Amino acid sequence: MTELQLLTAEAVTEGHPDKICDQISDAILDDMLRSDPNSHVAVETCAATGTFFVFGEVNTQAYTDIQAVVRSVLRRIGYDSSEIGLDYRSCGVVSSIGQQSAEIEQGVDRVHRHADMTDAEKEELYATTGAGDQGVVFGYASDETDVLMPFPITVAQRLAQRLAEVRKKHIVPGLRPDGKTQVSVEYGDDGYPRAIRTVLISTQHDPDVEQTWLKAQLREHVITPVLQQVCAAAEQASTHAVEHDSYKLLVNPTGSFVLGGPAADSGLTGRKIIVDTYGGAAHHGGGAFSGKDATKVDRSAAYAARWVAKNVVAAGLAHRCEVQIAYAIGVAEPVAINIDTFGTQTPGITHAQIEAAVREVFDLRPAAIIDELDLLKPVYEKTSCYGHFGRTDVDFTWESVSRAEQLRAAVEG
Repeated sequence: MTELQLLTAEAVTEGHPDKICDQISDAILDDMLRSDPNSHVAVETCAATGTFFVFGEVNTQAYTDIQAVVRSVLRRIGYDSSEIGLDYRSCGVVSSIGQQSAEIEQGVDRVHRHADMTDAEKEELYATTGAGDQGVVFGYASDETDVLMPFPITVAQRLAQRLAEVRKKHIVPGLRPDGKTQVSVEYGDDGYPRAIRTVLISTQHDPDVEQTWLKAQLREHVITPVLQQVCAAAEQASTHAVEHDSYKLLVNPTGSFVLGGPAADSGLTGRKIIVDTYGGAAHHGGGAFSGKDATKVDRSAAYAARWVAKNVVAAGLAHRCEVQIAYAIGVAEPVAINIDTFGTQTPGITHAQIEAAVREVFDLRPAAIIDELDLLKPVYEKTSCYGHFGRTDVDFTWESVSRAEQLRAAVEG
C-alpha cells in the first residue's frame, strides 16, 4: 500500500430510490417469513414516477398484502406528500409474483429444521439440502474499526443514518428523504486510516432551504458528531488516530436538490451491493441480498463469510481477512473455500493454520448456515438500509464473534 493512498466509500439514505426498493423487497420477505418461516422468496421491486412494480417468484403458505407492505415502507421512510414527489397513500402498486421453479425447489425444500430433531436427523438435513443456486460470495473484516469493518464505509453509513435521523426528528428542518454520502480517507503505508480528506453529502430539501445555512447545519448536527464518534471508537480499537478536523466538505455540489426519490430517478432492488457490504474495500461476488430468503446463498453464505472473517480477526489471528466461498446449485458442500489474510496474520501463525481452523470450526453447508445463524426469522428489513455488516443499532447473528475462542484453540491445538 502506498503511503498516501486515498480510499473512498459511499452510502445512501432510506429515501434513495434503489434503497426504497431494497426495503420493500425485504419487507415482503419478512412478512412471508412471519407466517411461514419456510417460505422461499425471490422478490424484486422497481420504482418509477408514482408507481412501484413488485415481481418475482415465491413458494409459501403465507398470504402477503403487497400493496399494504409497499405503502407501509413508504410511510415509514417519510414519503407522505405529493409536494416531495411521492405520497404513500396515492402511489400505484403493481405486483406480478409467480411460483418458484420446481427444479430449483427440489434442491432446497428440506431446509426447515424442527427443534426436536436428533443430531443424526440434523446432519442428514445438512447433507441433503443443496445451495439454491451456483455462486461465489465474499466476507471481509478488518481491525481498523471497533466493528471490524473498513473505515470509509463505516463513516459513510453512519453519516447517512444520522442524516435520516435529523430529518425525521426535525433537528435540521426542511430536509426530504432522498440523500447520499461519500467519504474519502487517507491511508498510511501500515494499512490503517490516517485522515478524513473529503466528506460529501447530497441531500434532498425543501425549495426555500438556503445552501450555506444547510451546509452549516449538516456540519454541526450530522458530520461533526459522527466523525467524533467513529474516529474515537476506531482509535480505541486499533490504537491508530484518524485526523478529522481539516477535511473538505461538499454539500449539494450542483446547487439545490429539491426533486428527489423516484420522481427524479427510477429505483431497483439490488443496485447498491457495494454500499450494502464493504464499500469497495473487499471483493464482491455480484449477487444482491434484498428480497431473497436464506436458501439463496447469494445472501446467507455472504453473511456466513462475514461471520467467518470477523471471527478470524476477533480471534487475533490476522489484522485483515477475506473469505471466499463457492457453491453449486443443489450441492450442499461448498465447491471451494479460500481465505486471504493479505500477509497480516499474527507472527507465528501460518495461513495454512488459519484455513484449517476455519474448516474445523465452521460448517458452511447452506442448511447449517441457516441453522447456526437463525436465518428463518424475519430480520431482513432491518438489514436493507445502512449496511448488512458492522451495525451497532441492531444485533445480527452473523456479527457474533462467539467462535473466536474456538478458532484460537484450533490454531494452537
